[in-house]
Amino acid sequence: MCTSHDHPQAEAAQAGAARRSFLRATALLGAAATAGVALPTVAEAASGASWRPDTESRRFTLAVMPDTQYLFDGPSIDKAPFDASLRYLLEHGKDENIVFLSHLGDLTQNGAAPEFAAIGDAFRLLDRRGVGYSVLAGNHDVKSSTTDQRGATPYLDVFGPDRFKGHRTFGGASADGYNTYHLFRAAGREWMVLALDWRLSDKGYAWAKSVLAAHPKTPVILTTHELVVEDDSLSEYGQQLWDQLVKDHDQIFLTLNGHYWPAGRATRTNTAGNDVHLHLTNYQNRYFGGAAMIRLYRFDLDRGVIDVETVSPWILGRAKKGLNELERQEIELSGDADRFSVEIDFASRFAGFDPVPARPARPVSKMLIPGTAAYWRFDAAVSGTVRDLSGRGNDLTVVSVGGGSLGWSADHHPDQPGHGSLEFQGYKSPLKGAYLQTVDKAPINSAVFKDGYTIEVFYRMPADWDPDHNAWAGLVSRRGTGGAAGKTGDDPDEPLATLSLSNDREPQWAMRPLNQQGIATNWGQETPLETWWHLAVVNDGRHTTLYVQGCPVVRNPKASAVGITSVGLPWLVGGYTYADKIDQIFHGRLGDVRIVSRALPVSSFMTH
Repeated sequence: MCTSHDHPQAEAAQAGAARRSFLRATALLGAAATAGVALPTVAEAASGASWRPDTESRRFTLAVMPDTQYLFDGPSIDKAPFDASLRYLLEHGKDENIVFLSHLGDLTQNGAAPEFAAIGDAFRLLDRRGVGYSVLAGNHDVKSSTTDQRGATPYLDVFGPDRFKGHRTFGGASADGYNTYHLFRAAGREWMVLALDWRLSDKGYAWAKSVLAAHPKTPVILTTHELVVEDDSLSEYGQQLWDQLVKDHDQIFLTLNGHYWPAGRATRTNTAGNDVHLHLTNYQNRYFGGAAMIRLYRFDLDRGVIDVETVSPWILGRAKKGLNELERQEIELSGDADRFSVEIDFASRFAGFDPVPARPARPVSKMLIPGTAAYWRFDAAVSGTVRDLSGRGNDLTVVSVGGGSLGWSADHHPDQPGHGSLEFQGYKSPLKGAYLQTVDKAPINSAVFKDGYTIEVFYRMPADWDPDHNAWAGLVSRRGTGGAAGKTGDDPDEPLATLSLSNDREPQWAMRPLNQQGIATNWGQETPLETWWHLAVVNDGRHTTLYVQGCPVVRNPKASAVGITSVGLPWLVGGYTYADKIDQIFHGRLGDVRIVSRALPVSSFMTH
């Protein structure tokens, strides 16, 4: 970070024996070249395969390295920790899906040519493999009183734009050469690292704004040397950077800086009303000048989280030879400042500058695949009859209980073919609501599906869903009882088939197959309120599998289950019977419902 005239924040007390176990420590033992383990040698790195992250995976890792100045300090240059960290990135690049490395400045202590020559040579390990990375000048790399208009320096000689021109991730540089931007592909989209100088001039700010304007739909991680000074606080320059650049550019969702210690975080709300996460990471005050520690930012777009971990491959790799007292203190960095998670709904956060286009409605004809027995969708309010769009005559009629009725909403599952849903307002005691029932002469009433079937439905439960009054309502069910069909195993008054929601909001498919007396049951996991869900029950003529959002559940029985028993009575949508009397009515919204007389692969579900 700073020379004697700088004033870093006092380091927080080190956590003691109560620190959380560093889960990855054992996996990292041997990660450093100094430990004599199986890491790529320089020769291997030169001849190895090019860097090829999985650009479509929704899980990827951004590596971050802060101030390394004490490792490159005049006559005391020691590259071993730095090399160990770079080799770790090469060794774990595939299993971590590491897409990029960002250095946060103060590469060197004195900004001298020999220091830059040493660290520049170390970075060639990544150059030879085509690894994308960015660097930027800190106050120790250049004269700290200057801006990015300072002109020629040893930093620029080694890390100027010419060094990066052959990199796939290099986007460009400002005319002065001190500011760069880098583009990498991950999770199927483009991301930017905007690497800014220690001090931006007016020209620097104008250049940065022009880069953002040229990439209006690209989420941006801004890296610079100084911004956050401690938890919840920005430095004077950091505040200027926020005011002049960050707050009015919604694309910038994460900033990373070094310079100060200990590590800290801040969150600010930008002009668009969105959170920007601002992180300080620096370990130069720790043993061996921080030992080239790296931060791993593990993005998981499906979970909506960035899991952050801090490691020193060099220290961990030395464990085979035995650690000294100070190294043992550094083998874990598991405090809240160094190991944490940031929750981000990426689609929502990026919607302001790059909205995800809504999936258009799909025509009915696309849903009428071979074997379709019935297809109902609710593109408009129901006045009395819902036509079976398969053309097979399995129309639905509205049945009102206690004066209840059905509403309509344009709300729908994002992958639903039809763009509408029916609102069911069922209530248990006293029983009230309305449901749908197939007409008396519907062919599906007598169908037994002995060769297999697929039943699909979209549903959403509202915030006021109450298990005492709404549990066990059927999404799709079949009238008739086990007793009436001569199947007396289990409760003979239960309906012949029902896809219901338990009091814990777990989907359950309970039915009587043709080949057994008792009830066969498939159970799903709890499905939260105010969220659209897709269910599919698939039987291949022998076994039944329940899918939630296209994923098979764990409680799918292995016992054989052939067909669905029938006594010729109607199917219900939104209703459940007991002893062949309506007993419960669904409370929530139902979207498209389709029944196909064969087993469908997941790729043929209505969500595809």
